[in-house]
Formats: sequence, structure tokens, C-alpha cells
Amino acid sequence: MVNGNQLAAFLRARRARLAPTDVGLNAGIGLRRTPGLRREELASVAGVSVDYYIRLEQGRETNPSSAVLDALAAALRLNEEEHAHLYSLSHHVAQRTPPPSPLPYRASARSVRPGIRRLLETVRPSPAYVLGRYSDILAANPEGLALFAGLADWPVRRRNTLRYFFCHPQSRTLFDDWERWARSSVASMHSLAAEEPDAPELTALVEEFHRECPEFPELWARHEVRVRRGDAKRFHHPVVGELTLVTEVLRFGDDGQRMTVYQAEAGSADEAALGRLSATP
Repeated sequence: MVNGNQLAAFLRARRARLAPTDVGLNAGIGLRRTPGLRREELASVAGVSVDYYIRLEQGRETNPSSAVLDALAAALRLNEEEHAHLYSLSHHVAQRTPPPSPLPYRASARSVRPGIRRLLETVRPSPAYVLGRYSDILAANPEGLALFAGLADWPVRRRNTLRYFFCHPQSRTLFDDWERWARSSVASMHSLAAEEPDAPELTALVEEFHRECPEFPELWARHEVRVRRGDAKRFHHPVVGELTLVTEVLRFGDDGQRMTVYQAEAGSADEAALGRLSATP
């Protein structure tokens, strides 16, 4: 599900999201059998031959030039991050060695340095945890575990924030606007898959979520991409109630590890809720 010609799948998915009017074309008369632009319409806007574009979508053309990729990115109305993702997919299908990625992810070790463990204690009572490249929880302060209700009941090796989000029954009620964060999580997985399409850990997670989460296959097929950044999240916690926290993501060198810290505004009800969370057994 991660391996294979993801370039072709990405092009098909993004073409399906565009209407003729999005690219300055006449919508025409009558109903379309499938959503989105037709192949010939996109080829025309990108300035490539229809036959060549069909070969790209069918996976029979695997070495598009930079000029073609840039033209397709413009025609598909890709943003900067999606444009970079297109290049990553192209490098993989062409079996080229890509240039160094501007994204700070690298292969992740499972051991966490003592200084980082001390940092987890320093930020208390703010919930915080350290993740590996594939979102395994490598270390956490007590509040970090308590925030994700029910996570501490899982064996240590099973604790993974993506697995919790898609497979733990309490995640549906814990996270406000679960559908929005589901799309964001899948998009970040797609970004990672473009960098490491053959990673067995990532492939295993994608296959597990296809089996265990009914919404996941459709979300995965959208081929949205996004690198995780800090954001505000609202929680409906079963012990401390409602709280809104702002996340900050700190990345450590080239080993793929990152620390997520959840913060509340000083003097707010959210800060008081964090105090109660810290006192949770």
C-alpha cells in the first residue's frame, strides 16, 4: 500500500480534485462520468501530450523531467509542499537518488538521550513525549501519557500516536474534530512515505490502519501531503474535561526523533485542567 507507483496514484488523485473551471477551462455541457479533470484537459493545461500523460498515470512512464514535473505541479495547483512531494515520488519511481531533503527527518534511533529525558521532566506539568520517525512513543512524562486517555493500558512497544489515533476507541471522543485531525495525520504519513517508500515499519502501519480503521482507506486514497507542525488542539478528556492546548514540535538533529509539548495559556482554565491532569494517578 506504500510501495508501488505512488507517482501515478498521486497524479490520479490530484486530478480528480480539480474542476475545469479551476484551471481556466469551460465546464462544458452534460454530466461527467468521473469527478475532476479529464486526462486530456490536464495534459493540455500542463503543455504535455495526452499520450505521455496517460503513460504517467498508468505507471508506464517513470522518468519525467524537471520541466514536466514543474508543469504538472502548476497545472494541478500544487502548493510548495505538494510540489516537493511530487519530486520525491518521481525520484523513487525513476530509482534516482534524490538530493538531500529539506525536511529534517532521518532514520530514527529508539534510545532517548538523558538530556532529552530531563527536558521531559522540566516542562511538566505540560504534557510531552518523544516520538521516533514512525511515531512510536520512545519516552513521555506522566502528563503526556495521561493526556491520551487509555494509552498507558497498551504495552510499551505498541504505544504509537498514529496507532492510538486510528485504532484506540477513546480517540474518537478525546479529539475534537477527529475527522480534521485524521486527514492531517494521513497527510503527514504520505509525506513520510514519499521519503521512505520501502520502510517496513511505515508499510506495516498503513496496512494495519487499512484493516482497523474504516475511514483510513478513503483518506489514504486522497494523497494529501503535510508535514506535522505545531497547532492548537481541543480535547474532551474523560478525567479533566475540556481543554485546548497548543503544540510545539522540537526536532533533534538527524536521528528522526522529535518531542511534542502541549502548552496552555497562563492563568487559563486550560492551565488549571493541566494541573488536574498532572494529579491523575
